[in-house]
Amino acid sequence: MQIHHRGYVDHDPRIKPAEGHGIDRPTEIPDRMDVLIVGTGPAAVAVTAQLSRFPSIDARAIEQRPGRLAVGQADGIQARSVETFQAFGFANEVVDEAYRNVEMCFWKPDAADPSRIVRVSRAADDATGISEFPHIYVNQARILDYFLRDAERAPGRIVPDYGVEFVDLTIHQDAEYPVEARIRYVAGERAGEERTVRAKYLVGGDGARSRVRASLGHHLHGEAAMHAWGVLDVLANTDFPDIQVKCSIQSHGAGSILLIPREGGYLVRMYVDLGEVDGTDAGAIRSTPVDAMIARINTIIAPYSLDVREVAWSSVYEVAHRITDGFDDVPAELRGDRTPHAFIMGDACHTHSAKAGQGMNVSIQDGFNLGWKLAAVLEGRAPESLLSTYEDERKVVAQNLIDFDKEWSDMLARPADSWDDPGELERYYVSTFEFPAGFMTQYAPSMITTGDEHQALAPGFPLGKRFKSAEVIRRADNRWRHLGHLHEADGRWRVYVFADAAAPALTGTPTADFAEWWRTDPASPWMRFTPSGGDDDATFDTKVIYQQDYTLVEPGDVPAVFKPVKVPYGLIDLNQVFAAGHGRDIFRDRELSRDGVIVVVRPDQYVAGIFPLDAREELAAFFDGNMLPVRR
Repeated sequence: MQIHHRGYVDHDPRIKPAEGHGIDRPTEIPDRMDVLIVGTGPAAVAVTAQLSRFPSIDARAIEQRPGRLAVGQADGIQARSVETFQAFGFANEVVDEAYRNVEMCFWKPDAADPSRIVRVSRAADDATGISEFPHIYVNQARILDYFLRDAERAPGRIVPDYGVEFVDLTIHQDAEYPVEARIRYVAGERAGEERTVRAKYLVGGDGARSRVRASLGHHLHGEAAMHAWGVLDVLANTDFPDIQVKCSIQSHGAGSILLIPREGGYLVRMYVDLGEVDGTDAGAIRSTPVDAMIARINTIIAPYSLDVREVAWSSVYEVAHRITDGFDDVPAELRGDRTPHAFIMGDACHTHSAKAGQGMNVSIQDGFNLGWKLAAVLEGRAPESLLSTYEDERKVVAQNLIDFDKEWSDMLARPADSWDDPGELERYYVSTFEFPAGFMTQYAPSMITTGDEHQALAPGFPLGKRFKSAEVIRRADNRWRHLGHLHEADGRWRVYVFADAAAPALTGTPTADFAEWWRTDPASPWMRFTPSGGDDDATFDTKVIYQQDYTLVEPGDVPAVFKPVKVPYGLIDLNQVFAAGHGRDIFRDRELSRDGVIVVVRPDQYVAGIFPLDAREELAAFFDGNMLPVRR
């Protein structure tokens, strides 16, 4: 965390001074606003926290519940989500609070006595080191709390308006505030009162029964598997030996359990197989008593038993795999001719089982994907066409998720004695780990992601995939840092300049030549898109990483563009210069060209482009295609 560059800070530096619309933020929902966010689910709070960092944007979030979510719903947090939490500044807090998953145990009927289950194998959670962050479990309510705390601490000071529901909308294409939304107060003294408000954009994160989706005329398509599961969060005593380890438990004839330990060392979640659903009376299975679910658990885990002392939360659901026909308000036949003004995210546009632990995780990425794009457009830094990339990118991800989850759910529900290969479930879990961990997303070429013409220069940073961090030595303080951990959710593009093999120098090297062009040429993106009068790195967070050991890198030999000046005091930032050392070599670890390479990373942490150090025209053309020039 960098502080004091605007003057000495004598309070919690995580609480930023209120600015813009965050100053004396009115309690009353205004008649007009830039963005109306519907809901406070995972996708919606990610957008809320992102937009609150841009106080020039007037955004409001409404939630029909009278207050915060307290218990239940999702709990699995994949490593990709924890990477995202790092960008918002609360990853370490969540990890400290959560249950950390390290392996999964597989239990099946004993071949000698099928009435008893036995542990047959174990699988490490991340045997390949796909991320430095862990796979954790914690109540969804806490994740929402962290995002909303971030929004309240940010300069925009966004706090949800609880007890207000969305009713419907009308879009007036040519109006300054195109979205006309009807809202209704459902709690407190104003319960029953309706209002109409106008917004430039509306974001619907209002769940599987989304009214925003219905207002846009979209429908969920797919199928519901005729199989039901109960889910219970319990406090219990048991002689089952792996009660604090993630487990797949398959019995001979009573069904299966997916056991998920929870934060705190006592709470455990169990997904209990309730069997096939009678399509003529699906409501009956939803009424399954908690006692009946507990009895089934005890049947499945025999010869062990579970003595439940408290049920913190429970529910019954049927597995459904559905995706909506559109993620925004633009009809398919008008895509490319019209830009969107209303969006849906999360469960509002894709539903699936809880078995792969993907619902909350994918929803958070929906929100992260959309939030920075809205900010860039509303602040005049990007064209409105940028917003069309939200559906183009996230709809593909949602469909891939549904395809994966359907296969995984089917495998978990398959009777233990029906497998031709008893080890198939375990092998599938290990072989597909990258997908549920959140790292299979790879965005296709677009206005914000280039083609792979130069991928060979940086094989360790696949284009369109998330930037996989690695350790470097920060020359200012000679500490090792994960390069990706310095990527904040601030809407800036990252330009990582991996220097050529020459020693650091102010002139006469390919890296120095690039630095001179980037800082002085009128055609360079830095010159075209960085506002004057502000920080040098207001638009582009430009870092240099040298191949040499840090002891051979002197700050005086580093070009000025890698030492940005901060307002208002003109302080020079020395924290953007990195090197190798202490066994850490990012060039080796990410297979980077020793001739040097530029890796451009989007504000949502995905690799956008790879360029040779001398690819001036290509780099300029890329940013010309997704940004708007500013007056200098």
